[in-house]
Amino acid sequence: MKSNSSKPRSRSGWLVGVVLFLLAVGTGGSWLIAGSPSVTEMAAAARKTTNEDSTSATRSSAQLQPRQSGITTLRDSNADARTEAAATNNPQAQLALWTQRLQRAEEVLDNYRNNTKYPFESRPAREHADQMYPNRPVREEGKLTNPGQKPAEGIRIRTSQERVYVAGEETVLFTVNAVDMEGNALPLQVTRAFAHDPPLDGKPSQRNAVTMPFNDDGANGDQTASDTVWSARLAPATQGFAGHAGTIRIELNLKVNEQTGFAFFDIFYTPDPPAVWVGGSAGAREAVVAGSLNFYLKAQVRDPGRYVITGRIDDAKGQPFALISFNDELSAGTKEIKLNLFGKLLVDEKPAFPLTLRDVDGFLLKENATPDRALMPRLPGKVLVSRVYPLTVFSEAEWDSEERARYLAEYGRDVESARAHLEHVRKTLQGG
Repeated sequence: MKSNSSKPRSRSGWLVGVVLFLLAVGTGGSWLIAGSPSVTEMAAAARKTTNEDSTSATRSSAQLQPRQSGITTLRDSNADARTEAAATNNPQAQLALWTQRLQRAEEVLDNYRNNTKYPFESRPAREHADQMYPNRPVREEGKLTNPGQKPAEGIRIRTSQERVYVAGEETVLFTVNAVDMEGNALPLQVTRAFAHDPPLDGKPSQRNAVTMPFNDDGANGDQTASDTVWSARLAPATQGFAGHAGTIRIELNLKVNEQTGFAFFDIFYTPDPPAVWVGGSAGAREAVVAGSLNFYLKAQVRDPGRYVITGRIDDAKGQPFALISFNDELSAGTKEIKLNLFGKLLVDEKPAFPLTLRDVDGFLLKENATPDRALMPRLPGKVLVSRVYPLTVFSEAEWDSEERARYLAEYGRDVESARAHLEHVRKTLQGG
């Protein structure tokens, strides 16, 4: 029914297997939070975007690359050269050409400035709708099928799992049920179910499969007996995976009436978290610093390295407001981790206070390794409710860095160069 990959599957928009957590910039843009991009990388990636639609002011120019005024991407350079050649002896065509180039340069500058006014680590929730509820069950629906065979007609299989990323003593509940094309329940049997570490890079599994007790008897995580929904709960730490770091696959053989099929779930497991929270939500605090609202969490770091920590902010009405993150090196020992809610984001968006920090998760990035991360235990639900602040305590200043300032200056020079060319053409037309 689903591809048989050896990596955890992407079971919702916020997950990309064993890849890094995602952050988005602008309308629909995204970057990898682990190793947050420099302005250079953002610029290089989005030069293409503006040239594909130079009239759209809503495109994310946080990714644009400085260029000489009026110069397009390599893909468009030949066409642009032909346009310029055709306009060489035609002042009116020159006027149109440089008017367009000035407009394009101004759009690049304005869009870049607008989409980088907040730092990478403090972004509006609307840019990350798929990441705002990481602890909701992951639900899927597909056809009943066996690998290499045609799907059974008129049968749909619905599955759910509590989470994909699991650390330490955490457990995961899985469910499966069958329905017809109108959504009516069908009689389902799980004839076989087991958990194992799938083959990786051609190497066989390293441990024996563990039987998974899927049932519809109201036991082992099954909420309601005889409701046609079969369930089982996996506790990796106590069910044979205590020393396993990486993917665990749960495979099911299914039977609906006389039709058979196959389904599976993947989770990504860290048996020994590289860092643990100290005091949980009780160890959290807040402070207004340099015109921004900072949230601080204590962690006991066992393994030093680069950590990526992500938290979600809701306003007083319970509406998602921001995604905030930490992405930096931590040494061993007790550390206080800062999650910054940028001042200008608060001033611009005017959320209703108090704000709630919730659903914090994190991992240690392990470069050039498989798996590429070691998970920290999550802090699910409400972590800290802020005090009520007047917006006047927060700064209206845009985020700044050496790279951002440099790129804004280069984009500004693009604008001035195009404007100078356009003024020259206008004077030529006026006979000046």
